[in-house]
Amino acid sequence: MASGTGLMDQQTCEWNRELAAVLAIDPKQLPDICSNSVAHNLKSVYAERWPKLAGARILPAIADGAANNIGAGCSTRNSIALMIGTSGAMRVLYEGEPPSRMPSALWSYRADRERVVVGGALSDGGSLYRWMRETVLPGEDAGWLESELSEMEPDAHGLTVLPFWSGERSTGWHADARGTIVGVTAQTRSIEILRAAMEAVAYRFALVARALEPFAPDATIVASGHALQSSPVWVQILADVLGRRVNVSEPVEASMRGAALLALEAAGKIPGIEDFSVPLAAVFEPDMSRHARYQVGLARQQNLYEQVIR
Repeated sequence: MASGTGLMDQQTCEWNRELAAVLAIDPKQLPDICSNSVAHNLKSVYAERWPKLAGARILPAIADGAANNIGAGCSTRNSIALMIGTSGAMRVLYEGEPPSRMPSALWSYRADRERVVVGGALSDGGSLYRWMRETVLPGEDAGWLESELSEMEPDAHGLTVLPFWSGERSTGWHADARGTIVGVTAQTRSIEILRAAMEAVAYRFALVARALEPFAPDATIVASGHALQSSPVWVQILADVLGRRVNVSEPVEASMRGAALLALEAAGKIPGIEDFSVPLAAVFEPDMSRHARYQVGLARQQNLYEQVIR
């Protein structure tokens, strides 16, 4: 958690005193940085209130993203976690040192003293899908939407969307960016706007995937998050846009599972988090003819991005 503040030197796992001095922060104001194996117990007043937890070991918090990777079975360079919940993220977690240089599209923090997380994040994921449903397609049944979306051809709507309803994180970090829909005509249907937005999010993930490639070459992509687990169409769009197989993780609460596994490892109850495989709910193979068509849509989106955002 300390490594995500920007104040911690990720190489030494200590507070960066030079930066603290520039910010006029006294190091004594900062808490000690402990390891993930340091445990505490409830204070007596709470142990009396909750006797069943009196002997429980309380471990330091872990970042939700790192927990999601572990829970989805993505704890080496062989696999990349792609999550779409309210927002979205694409991350690789591995044991080793943090990168000495980072692409501007990505960030890095530590899961613990031995493991590093490198990835990119989108502010809009399931939140944009929900906004579209409530605003453009109010009252429509989810099953009907999936059926209609599945019948549509890739990038056939003539729309270009910049999916920045909540600003942009990766890849350009423009917090004041706003959503854009270009190409609407009198013939445009509401369902086409939704499909275009889903494809637009997938295009941004394609850019994150390119930046991640040197850190996890040819890695398997494992998808999780309620938004993806509720929409096979969206997972197939991602597979086609990325041009890569996408496996869908079965656990619904991957982050909760990951936190539990890391706690069990820290407590010495299991040999390591890597020893637990994750069952798959589904596997989506890419259609490379659709992938080629999506490259045209991605290039069009990026051209609009360069004109509007930058």
